[in-house]
Amino acid sequence: MANVTAITGFILMGISDVQELQTLCGVFFLVMYMVALGSNLIIIILITLDLQLQTPMYFFLKNLSLLDVFFLSVTIPNLIVNSLTHNNFISILGCAVQVFLLSSFSAGEVFILTAMSYDRYAAICSPLHYDAIMNATTFVVLVGVSWAAGVFFGAIYTAGIFSGPFCGSNVIPQFFCDVPSLLRISCSERLVLIYTGLGIGLFLGMCCFTCVVISYFYIFSAVLKIPTTKGRSKAFATCIPHLTVFTVFIATACFVYLKPPSIVPSITDRLFAVLYSVLPPALNPLIYSLRNSDVKCALRRLQQSLCARYSLHLILQNICQCYSVSQVGRKFCSF
Repeated sequence: MANVTAITGFILMGISDVQELQTLCGVFFLVMYMVALGSNLIIIILITLDLQLQTPMYFFLKNLSLLDVFFLSVTIPNLIVNSLTHNNFISILGCAVQVFLLSSFSAGEVFILTAMSYDRYAAICSPLHYDAIMNATTFVVLVGVSWAAGVFFGAIYTAGIFSGPFCGSNVIPQFFCDVPSLLRISCSERLVLIYTGLGIGLFLGMCCFTCVVISYFYIFSAVLKIPTTKGRSKAFATCIPHLTVFTVFIATACFVYLKPPSIVPSITDRLFAVLYSVLPPALNPLIYSLRNSDVKCALRRLQQSLCARYSLHLILQNICQCYSVSQVGRKFCSF
């Protein structure tokens, strides 16, 4: 270890080595980030303000959108800045913060999606007991556990990975600090502790995946027993968005983290890393809003409310202006 130079920072590989293409990618991801951020914030505002969306399913959806906003904001702004400034350096502290936040929010999303599958199971398989099963205490506890579990795993991974020095190449073959790349250059003697934490996380992830699969097995079994086609379509319509979101998130995460590591990353590796960071947060609001009549109706009600308030504001402003003018005898207004 005497000849090993400790690493004080990392170089993140961007989307391209060509500066002009880096700038173009930075502008493109800035637009994508603003669209995804705005759509998720609209979902959060709708569910918060609309009284008809104050149900467990939409409470979970609001927390999922909130996690998407945070998850998206961990890596994409840094990618935009690096692409526009052509500076890919990140300090060890900044890298540790990225690992902690990414691990926390991604784990939180897995638990929230699992809780949402349980909510759909209770709504379709036990509709008469749904209010008793998914009462206020139950879904608040499920959401609280999801956030707390995410922070717990984020802290474990970050403490384990950054508890020792790094040596070797300081180049990370991604545009963010990913765990596999950091493990390959870690000189820590506590790798057993690190891999134990990763094993626990993988075990709990498989448990969540199994719970979702079992829930949908019972859901589909119950839906297929519904005698009418309209009833089956309505039941499927409440489940397909969640199942689509879960599949996209798990598929992209598995490709990024479970694929065999490569010394020289291909453009496909970077592309899927981008998809893992951008695609689920960007698609979630579209999937739920385009296929959900309740969300579309809530959006129309919000638009009508804003238009009514704006019109009332203009009327009051005109009244005040006319009254002010009539006081000095320049104009007479009557309504």
